[in-house]
Amino acid sequence: MTGHYGQVAFTPLVREHQRTHGSLHSYERMAQVPEVADRIGPDEAWFIGERDSFYLATVGETGWPYIQHRGGAPGFLRVLDPHTLGFADFRGNKQYVSRGNLDHDDRVSLFLMDYATQSRMKIFGRARAVEAADDPELIASLVIDGYRAQAERAVLIEVEAFDWNCRQHIPVLYPQAVVAEAMRALRHQNSELEGEVARLRGDCAHD
Repeated sequence: MTGHYGQVAFTPLVREHQRTHGSLHSYERMAQVPEVADRIGPDEAWFIGERDSFYLATVGETGWPYIQHRGGAPGFLRVLDPHTLGFADFRGNKQYVSRGNLDHDDRVSLFLMDYATQSRMKIFGRARAVEAADDPELIASLVIDGYRAQAERAVLIEVEAFDWNCRQHIPVLYPQAVVAEAMRALRHQNSELEGEVARLRGDCAHD
């Protein structure tokens, strides 16, 4: 966890619970750093670039949080510089809840998962939407070649802080394409073994 993530997340009420449960001292020491935005480093950039989905939390005018899934081809969430992420926002069910919430409050939280390695990354940031008609070149730069979906806008996120969370309780899940490739390799290997067994049986029959 970065110190600035603690500064954002550990509100007075949160710290009160940490005090009650004995973790306040260690977390307070971690948060004693200058209040500056975190920088996305090489490890974070690689992890973000490998993801084909993430969860985006916004806050509506009623105060309720709203979480929405965002997906695309691997790498559709781009690291534009050490402080900025961007992605093409594709047309969905036309509810526009996240889009409307951004007009009310630009604060967002992202949750990125890699179930295969039990890794997760949490990001605080401030987001703004750029409609396709206003900056078509930006939209084009964020669209993954060959991915068939209509981008309605770009969403740019100024990263405030991030945290690599612990892997405890994360189920191990693998992408369908990875499983399919593993099964293909196993079927090929099994076919070769069956052929070898048949050959050996044939040799034994002639002995």
